[in-house]
Amino acid sequence: MKSQKFDVTGMTCSACSARIEKNINKTDGIQEASVNLLSNNMTVKYDESLLNESDIIKIVQETGYGASIVGKEKSNVKKNQGPSVAEVEFREMKKRMVVSFIFAVPLFYISMGHMFGWPFLEMFHGIENSLIFAFTQLLLAIPVMIVNSKYYKVGFKTLFKGSPNMDSLIALGTTAAVAYGIFAIYKIGFGLGHMNMDMVMEYSMELYFESAGVILALITLGKFLEARAKGRTSDAIKKLMDLSPKTAVVERDGQEIEIPVEDVVQGDIVIVKPGQSVPVDGTITFGNSSIDESMLTGESIPIEKKIGDKVIGASVNKSGYFKFEAVNVGDDTTLSQIIRLVEEASSSKAPIAKLADKISGIFVPVVISISVLATILWLILGASFEFALSIGIAVLVISCPCALGLATPTAIMVGTGKGAENGILIKSAEALEIAHHIQTVVMDKTGTITEGKPRVTNILTNGNIDNVEMLKIAASAEKGSEHPLAEAILEEARTKNIDLYKVDRFEAIPGQGLEAEVNNKKYYMGNIRLINEKNINNQFLEESTKLAEEGKTPLYFADDKSVLGIIAVADIVKPTSQKAIKEFEAMGIEVIMLTGDNKKTAEAIRKQLGITRVIAEVLPQDKEREIRNIQEQGKKVAMIGDGINDAPALARADVGIAIGAGTDVAIESADIVLIRSDLLDAVTAVQLSKATIRNIKQNLFWAFIYNTIGIPLAAGVFYNLLGWKLNPMFAAGAMSLSSVSVVSNALRLKFFKPVRTIEESEINTKSIFNVDDSKVIKEDLFNKSDNNEKGENIMKKTLIVEGMSCGHCKAAVEKALKFVDGVEDAVVDLDKKAAEVNLTTEVSDDVLSKAVTDAGYEVVEVK
Repeated sequence: MKSQKFDVTGMTCSACSARIEKNINKTDGIQEASVNLLSNNMTVKYDESLLNESDIIKIVQETGYGASIVGKEKSNVKKNQGPSVAEVEFREMKKRMVVSFIFAVPLFYISMGHMFGWPFLEMFHGIENSLIFAFTQLLLAIPVMIVNSKYYKVGFKTLFKGSPNMDSLIALGTTAAVAYGIFAIYKIGFGLGHMNMDMVMEYSMELYFESAGVILALITLGKFLEARAKGRTSDAIKKLMDLSPKTAVVERDGQEIEIPVEDVVQGDIVIVKPGQSVPVDGTITFGNSSIDESMLTGESIPIEKKIGDKVIGASVNKSGYFKFEAVNVGDDTTLSQIIRLVEEASSSKAPIAKLADKISGIFVPVVISISVLATILWLILGASFEFALSIGIAVLVISCPCALGLATPTAIMVGTGKGAENGILIKSAEALEIAHHIQTVVMDKTGTITEGKPRVTNILTNGNIDNVEMLKIAASAEKGSEHPLAEAILEEARTKNIDLYKVDRFEAIPGQGLEAEVNNKKYYMGNIRLINEKNINNQFLEESTKLAEEGKTPLYFADDKSVLGIIAVADIVKPTSQKAIKEFEAMGIEVIMLTGDNKKTAEAIRKQLGITRVIAEVLPQDKEREIRNIQEQGKKVAMIGDGINDAPALARADVGIAIGAGTDVAIESADIVLIRSDLLDAVTAVQLSKATIRNIKQNLFWAFIYNTIGIPLAAGVFYNLLGWKLNPMFAAGAMSLSSVSVVSNALRLKFFKPVRTIEESEINTKSIFNVDDSKVIKEDLFNKSDNNEKGENIMKKTLIVEGMSCGHCKAAVEKALKFVDGVEDAVVDLDKKAAEVNLTTEVSDDVLSKAVTDAGYEVVEVK
């Protein structure tokens, strides 16, 4: 099956899109066709062996519309040289509106002025000037009809082909009005020629040129406002397209040259200077910098990048000079993929849209029938032809189902665009709708709830060696190891800026650990089996058991006589994971953790995060089965994961949510992609889904209720009872405003903000899986008193910090200080420009100042 996108022209209401969809879908070889009224395009999945693009275009043309294959640009982010289709439509509609009102205003003045007592030209007044009065109105109405001839071309074409649309209603109504007006002119002329003044007076009062002209002008005004509002719904895509720089500086043959960004090829060395945008995706090969990725990820704080780190195209280099190797270029860049996903989601249809489509498909023929029947019925009841005709025209005009066709796609486009602004890529309208039904969220542990890589959490010593010295020797020894836990110890040493010793001898002991000689002394580093194998005195059994129960891996550090200490390593929980879980539970959504880890580790994390249910020791191939089991209980399930082994489960779930830092396979299998590896964004995605569906239901309600009330009123149902009758001109104005109100309501989604109901005080911030302070166990280690927990003295320091101005600054400084070893807590007061720090161990003023300075702020004083 091949999928192809087409531009469709001539559509004006949901009846158009419904009719095209119906005719395409009933064709042999078509798997699925989806027509989007808002973006004027159509996506078709079809069997290439049975038909081709030309056949599909022909079907659309036979239905009464135009179609063409969407042109493929060299790059999604490349700016078009000419105006877009939407801009052309907007300009044309503006021109039609201006011309329409230039002629419609004097037409209305001449035809209705005498009724309101307005100053009136004598040449149009009196029975003797009736022919001038009538003929002038015809001359003024003709330009309005010509400039809006599209309504007649499309309207009658679709009517004759058996698929009437909104234009058909307008064309029928205004044509009937003008035709009757021309008939009246002949009657006036006949009356004047035969001196039948009663006939002249009668038909002078039955001219409907002003109805036709003003109806066309008001509908065009509504279409103009609608086109302007519709343009705003795609602002998110336009902003994304505008992000990409147009040129890039590359290094070729030893020279720096500036080339168009679309000419950058994979492997090029690209140079980025301070203040410039990164042109494509790549990996830094020289230099370092602070890069602002907020436009793509929503992360407000610039991220420090060094050699080996990845950079994303369209992010901004805040400071520093660096070079990087281009990896993803053209349509493969992150920005291009985001734009493509947002466009596809905006063009797709949510299940709720099918209701509107079904109604629209039969709505127009029913309205025409109601109009004809109402006209005939009033004539039978003895009403004048003038009255009956105005009833028929009012029914045709007020019933145009524009609002129905716009109710869903406008909200979907704004919703998916808002998601992109927040670093949430929603790949289809269906996923956006289903997400608001979610009852259970299943989360993978590694890389989703946790960071996905081990970190040092505790350093314990027996007092015979300094903890920094022990870490220095251990990291020196582990430098020669390829074990994942070794990387955690080396990273901890790098974080503390510890210079390593030269290792005289190194030997890896498979399944146990290592043996190394440092400074002419032999050391061992490994698990309990290594300690037992070497018959080393171990006095840390109780502490190691406690660490293991917490889900941490204790690594023993020993010389050839005794264990000197323990370095505990664990895959730590992300800072926002617990809050995200609490937020889901506050929304009434059950949270389940699914992991392949052992039950002991899983249980430790469950207790820490307060998760009610954990499914542990699940093999990768069994994750999909677990999702299916939950679904069989009648629950709508969302799966959040990041790894290759999560892909089947992501595909099985009602909504698959992939963490952006995960694998391409997981992202491809998911319905929603979180660019940042932050579970709070999953909460935002569900809240955005709820807000969007609520908006769609509001739109559909007003569109349906409008027609439900409008048609009986226009048909004169309330005339005999209450004297209510709808003038065709007011019907035209009301119809236009209904479409504008629906689009305007959808635009309210631009103000969507995620709701956070859980306060920070309700979160266990001092988690067993967060990196603890490096604790030193003294000589009285084996005394049963808990020195670490009860004997700590909390010290306080206050830093006066310059440069802070908003909540983001506050968060950045607090985050920087909390990562300093020995800091229990940090609270910033923006008004006082002060940061109060609680310390569990002595931390120098220089270390605290450096943490704040590295975050981009200036420390004036430490108290």
